[in-house]
Parts: sequence; structure tokens; C-alpha cells
Amino acid sequence: MAWQDLFSALALVLIIEGIMPFISPDALRNTYKRITEMDDRTVRASGLVSMMIGVLLLTFVR
Repeated sequence: MAWQDLFSALALVLIIEGIMPFISPDALRNTYKRITEMDDRTVRASGLVSMMIGVLLLTFVR
């Protein structure tokens, strides 16, 4: 893997993460508020599922 690939991936993450606050800051705040009200187990499970989907997608694409 080249450094260019790593920085390209990081740039895409920043772009994607910035879409929601740019388009709808109120919805983002409401989402964060709901997340803070969830128990740790639910948040961890959501994170695990998200990572697994990302790994599967990356494996499929590569």
C-alpha cells in the first residue's frame, strides 16, 4: 500500500464525515443526542457492525 492510498482513504473519510454537519447540523445534533442516551453495549455493537461492513466492502472492492 502506498502512502498515496492511505492519504486518499483519509481524505475520503473526512469528506464523508463532513457531509452530515454541512447539510443538516440539527439532524446531526439530534443523532449525537440519541447516541449519548444509548447504553454502551448498543453503541459498541453498532460500531462493530459498522467496522465489519467496512471490512467486507473493502475486501469485495479490492
